[in-house]
Amino acid sequence: MDPDLKSGGLARYAGDMIRRPAFFSLLVLVVLAVPSTGRSAPVDFAHEIAPVIRQYCADCHLGEKKKGRLSLNTRALWLEGSENGAVFELGKGAKSLLVELLHSSDPDVRMPPKGDRVPPEKIALLQRWIDDGAPWEPGFTFGKEGWEPPLAPRAVTLPPVVEGRQNAVDRLLDAWRSEHQVPRPAVVDDAAYFRRVSLDLLGLLPDPAEVDAFVAEAGTDKRTRLIDRLLARDESYADHWLSFWNDLLRNDYAGTGYIDGGRKQITGWLYAGLLTNRPYDRFVREWIAPGPEAEGFINGIQWRGSVNASQVREIQFSQNISQVFLGINMKCASCHDSFIDRWKLDEAYGLAAIYASSPLEIHRCDKGTGKMAEAAWIFPELGKVDPAAPREKRLAHLAALMTHPGNGRFTRTLVNRLWHRLMGRGIVHPVDAMHTRPWNEPLLDYLASDFAEHAYDVKHTLKLIVSSVAYQSEWARDEDPNAGSDGYVFRGPVARRLTAEQFMDAIWSLTGTAPQKADAVVAKPAPAGVVVEGPVARWIWSYPEGSSPVPKPGETITLRRSLTLDEAPFRAWAVVTCDNEYSLFVNGGKVGGDADWGSVETLPITLRKGPNEILLVAKNAGNSPNPAAVWCQIVIHSASEILAVGTDADWQWSALLPDARGKFAKAPDDWKPAAVVARQDFLPTRLDQAFRDGLANAVAPPRPVRASLVKSNLLTRALGRPNREQVVTVRPEELTTLEAIDLSNGDYLSGLIAQGAAKLVAEDSGKPAELGTLVYRRLLSRLPLAGESEAIAALLGKTPDARAVEDLLWAVIMLPEFHYGR
Repeated sequence: MDPDLKSGGLARYAGDMIRRPAFFSLLVLVVLAVPSTGRSAPVDFAHEIAPVIRQYCADCHLGEKKKGRLSLNTRALWLEGSENGAVFELGKGAKSLLVELLHSSDPDVRMPPKGDRVPPEKIALLQRWIDDGAPWEPGFTFGKEGWEPPLAPRAVTLPPVVEGRQNAVDRLLDAWRSEHQVPRPAVVDDAAYFRRVSLDLLGLLPDPAEVDAFVAEAGTDKRTRLIDRLLARDESYADHWLSFWNDLLRNDYAGTGYIDGGRKQITGWLYAGLLTNRPYDRFVREWIAPGPEAEGFINGIQWRGSVNASQVREIQFSQNISQVFLGINMKCASCHDSFIDRWKLDEAYGLAAIYASSPLEIHRCDKGTGKMAEAAWIFPELGKVDPAAPREKRLAHLAALMTHPGNGRFTRTLVNRLWHRLMGRGIVHPVDAMHTRPWNEPLLDYLASDFAEHAYDVKHTLKLIVSSVAYQSEWARDEDPNAGSDGYVFRGPVARRLTAEQFMDAIWSLTGTAPQKADAVVAKPAPAGVVVEGPVARWIWSYPEGSSPVPKPGETITLRRSLTLDEAPFRAWAVVTCDNEYSLFVNGGKVGGDADWGSVETLPITLRKGPNEILLVAKNAGNSPNPAAVWCQIVIHSASEILAVGTDADWQWSALLPDARGKFAKAPDDWKPAAVVARQDFLPTRLDQAFRDGLANAVAPPRPVRASLVKSNLLTRALGRPNREQVVTVRPEELTTLEAIDLSNGDYLSGLIAQGAAKLVAEDSGKPAELGTLVYRRLLSRLPLAGESEAIAALLGKTPDARAVEDLLWAVIMLPEFHYGR
């Protein structure tokens, strides 16, 4: 090392470099990015490589044939090579022995030794495949028989306890390590563990004060107590895991299909289940045989225009439930009998026919066969679906079969996804290839059986995994991302990047720039200490239920309610909607209004001590006689009480209308009691959420909005948040060039950091060391090291300005430690 880069010289160098955000972005790109080949699409193993191997290599090297001790049945056997050694080196296709022999004209060494030669374009494909790391379809073999995973659950006898590690995960892994002679990694310190488990369970960086208290806490079970405290934070848990399920279930708040009604959200229903930790088997039964609020998943997307046969809604259903709940790839089998596993075209269409509401013709490679699909379940040993039953009964029967206690693939698939989420790699890997042999069958079987025995409680399984010493260990390096489960050696958890949502929540929290409003319509819990049964408002109008004729087009009425308060409230909010149009007036002043019958507004209002008058001018704006109704909930927070007042039969109505200021030219003398209207099916989730928002805002300032609850933007998409037009079970871990550019030069992140820097300068105590410590503790959950403190001091100077603080934030945010942890 240059002597000037030692000691103080190193601090000056770090101080200089820390001022250059592009340097840190480049560092992240160099350290973390996978080298780019410059090609837009990788070689397709199933359709481009496997046919070449079958056509030209089968006579000597597939099945039971192993000429020259070379078998090409599996990727692992390819890598073992022949009696003459390796046939290729990953990433070096042009220099591989395989390519050399395929090109050779020497009859003694050329491959294949007889018959047709491999065409040059096919050799080029094989060369590209080797350059790409020889990716292999998980679980695929050219041998006569592949491994077939068991269907039934399997009880596992736990090995003896070793060195006091009583967690079932550790007992199984201790036995596995002993058998495979793999050392156990060291355990991370308390602060690093708190950061890791908080991000994994809640998606949030921990508060520094909470970290300090945890580090100082006594007791050998303090990590278990921490897990319990984190899992008890139901709202934060639901906010975080909503992204996981949105990815799996193709659920979002905008995008393809939502505008024209060809797609439907399940957000409110899904969030409510996460908030209450709904048992997973019940969740799945309600996803497959749903009510109106949960049907968006099985309905999929109604694509506009002409689509191929594998994208119609019935086939989407077959593909999605197979992938999400069973880890089975039915996409290949939706076009033809699968090339990569045992599933057939008829089986994919049999599942689709369970959902279909009319006869479904089987298409092979997008061409009709003239044969109609018959509804059928793919594991008939558990039971069968009656193809003659009505659609609703077929779906209900399928839901029962999917969650059948004898369906071990159902539980194994979910616990494998959770293990992947927490440990960075599945026990079966990839997680959508559950036909692949797991690297530790007893571990997978135990987690699956334990999950079922604990009533399909997802939080229970999360706690079991994160309380293990294995989870608490230092990161292990996964050297070959293409290795299947059969070639994988578990050395510890794999380092995982922050998700797009975790990244944004961390930045928003540090800089105080979180959005003010969520896009997701979800029912949040009431503020702490407030007991709420739910909205008390009812739908009301001028006419009694069932009256005839119904309101005429354009009919407009005034509804009123008088409130007398003993004291002026701290805050008050009104939650209002109307089918179709309304204006709200409070004490002679207009508060707001809306003409969108499908929206719900939450409006702050000012009430006073003594009498108050609430007026709602409501209009039935339909084009023909139709039902009309208005709904209003007022939440009032005063020193002595929290009061909820809603529209009901105590309200009155009049045909006279006020002016634009809410004033009557002549006071109405025809006030009549309003009629309660049965409209409980109209916007129930939005109204419940709006009521709770109103309550929360009346009692306390709004809580920060989480990234999982807002629409994606350019930055979050660059960071890996999917469009959710397809099921997404694993987000990419590799840093891309686009991400590096957005992280270093994107306007959105630059703006957030600038706002945050100005805020920190305004709040700063004037001591650069304290400012640097704050940033490190908030983002990394640790104090700066000595060299880092020197670099921070050199950067900030004696009186930090906003530009210097921006550079500090850039530097720390770009550190691999921020993105990965310790």
